[in-house]
Amino acid sequence: MPEFVQLAEDIVDAILQADPGLAAEVGDHRYDDRIPDLSPGAVADRVAMLRDAADALSGIDPDTFGPEDQADHAILAAVVERGLFELTDVREHEWNPLGHNPGPLLHALLARQFAPVEERLTSLGGRLAAIPDALATARAVLRDVPRIHAETAVGQFAGTAALIRDELPALLEQEPGMRAAVEPAAATALAALAEFDGWLRERLETGEPGRDPRLGRPLWEARLWHTLDTELPAAEVLSRARGRLDQLGEQLRAAAAELVGGPETDETVRRALGTLSADHPDDATIVDLAKVTMAEATAFVRAHDLLTLIDDPLVIEEMPEFARGVAVAYCDPPGPFETADVPTFYCISPTPAGWSPERVESFYREYNDHMIRDLTVHEAMPGHFLQLAHARRFRAETRVRSLGSSGPFIEGWAVYAEELMASVGFGGLPVRLQQLKMQLRISINAMIDQLAHCEDLPEAEAMALMTGRGFQEEGEAAGKWRRALLTSTQLSTYFVGYTEMAGIAAARPFGATPKAWHDAMLAHGSPPPRHLRTLLGV
Repeated sequence: MPEFVQLAEDIVDAILQADPGLAAEVGDHRYDDRIPDLSPGAVADRVAMLRDAADALSGIDPDTFGPEDQADHAILAAVVERGLFELTDVREHEWNPLGHNPGPLLHALLARQFAPVEERLTSLGGRLAAIPDALATARAVLRDVPRIHAETAVGQFAGTAALIRDELPALLEQEPGMRAAVEPAAATALAALAEFDGWLRERLETGEPGRDPRLGRPLWEARLWHTLDTELPAAEVLSRARGRLDQLGEQLRAAAAELVGGPETDETVRRALGTLSADHPDDATIVDLAKVTMAEATAFVRAHDLLTLIDDPLVIEEMPEFARGVAVAYCDPPGPFETADVPTFYCISPTPAGWSPERVESFYREYNDHMIRDLTVHEAMPGHFLQLAHARRFRAETRVRSLGSSGPFIEGWAVYAEELMASVGFGGLPVRLQQLKMQLRISINAMIDQLAHCEDLPEAEAMALMTGRGFQEEGEAAGKWRRALLTSTQLSTYFVGYTEMAGIAAARPFGATPKAWHDAMLAHGSPPPRHLRTLLGV
C-alpha cells in the first residue's frame, strides 16, 4: 500500500530524529553528534509529533492490507502509543537519572568501527559538547529520585567519566589532528559529570528516600500492556507463572535425583546444585570461559542442524563500567539499520572491586561453568546473537519492523533456545539442571515484577522465594531484587515471551524439519509473537 508505506517511513524518520539515542541503538548514524534533549519543550514537541502520528495511522484502514503491511501498521501504532504513554504517563525522565546517562552513546562511537576515526571523533566532539547542557537539564527536571536509582546512577555515571578519560585518548592517538577540537569538549564534559556526581551524592547524603520506585498497579499494568503487546492480562501472567513454578520444581527434583541419587526432594536439588557449583570461573577467567562455551555451542548447533548459522563477528568482553549494576550479562548487537561490518558484543560483568570474598564466591557458585554454558546459549548461540543476526537480514517495504523490535520476542526466543539446546543434550545433565533452574528464575521474575510494583511485596518475602523455591544464591537474589525496583515490566518479558515462542515452536507443521521451522520463525525480524503467528499462518 503506497500510502501506508510513505506514511510509515515519514513516522519512522520523525521518531529517529526526535530520539538520537534510539537512532544510535538501531544503527542510524545521521544524529551521531547529538544526545537526547529531555527538556520540557523538547519533550512537548516529541509528544505533539507522536500524537500527529497516532492520528495519521488511525485514519488508515489496515483491513485492506496484506498480512505484512497489517502487521507493520499494528507494530508502528504500538510503537507510537508506547512512546506517548512513556512520555506522558510514566514520565521516567523526570525521576530516573539512569535515562540521562550519555555513556552508551559515547561507547557506541568509541567501540564500533562503523566509520573512519575522524568521522567518529567529530560526532564524539558533538556529543561531548552537548553533555553540560544535557546534565543541567537533568538536574532541572529530575525530582524525587528513588534512592536505589540514585545509588546505581552514581556508579554508572562514574563509568561514563572513566570512558572519556581512559578510552578517548587511544582514539585520539589515531587521529591527533582532532585533539584541538575534541579535548576541550572532553574536559568540559568531565567537569559536568563531576558536578552531576556531586548533585547525586548530595541527594543521597540528605537521607531522604525519594519517591517509591514501585509504580503501583494501574501504571504497572498499563506499562505491561504496552511492553508485552499481547492481550494476556496481568492476573493471567501471575497465575501462569505460579503454575509453571510448580511444574518446574517437580522436573528439577527428578533431574537432581538422576544426577546425584537420593529421593526427589528439595534437599537433593540443593545437593546436586552444590556439586555443580564447585566448578566455577573467577574474575580472571569468566570472559575466557564464555569464549570457550561460545565455540562449544556453535559446534553443537551445527552438528545437530538446529537452525542456519550466520558468520557475523562476535566480541566477548568485560561489561563496561557505565553499564553495570542492573544485569550480569547482555548482548549488544549492531542496530538493524547498520550497514558497516561491525561486531556484536557479548558482555559479562565481573564482580565489583568492593565485594567481600564471600560475596564473590557466592556469585561464582551461581554463575558456575554449567550456568555460563546456559548463559552463552541465551545471550549468543543460538540465542540473542544469532536471532538478531537473522533479524538484521530481514527487509520489507518499510523500516517499521526494524524499529519496533519486540522484547518478548527477543527474550522469549533466547529462553526457548536454552530449552531447545538442553533438550537435545548440550552440556548433558548438568546444563539441563541449570536450565531448569533458569526456567524457575524467569517464572519467579514475572511474579516478583508484578508483586513488587503492584502489591508492595516485601524484600524479605522476595528473597525467601528466590533463595527457597528458586534455589538461587543470596547474591543473585539480592541483585534481582534491585533489578525489579530499578526496572518495571521488563522482567516479565522472559516468561511471557518464552510461553508464546515455545507455543509457536510447538506448532511446527507436519513435514517441516526443526531447522526449517526455526529459520521460518526468525525470518520476519523481531515482531511481537502475536504477529509472528499471523505471518507464519499458525
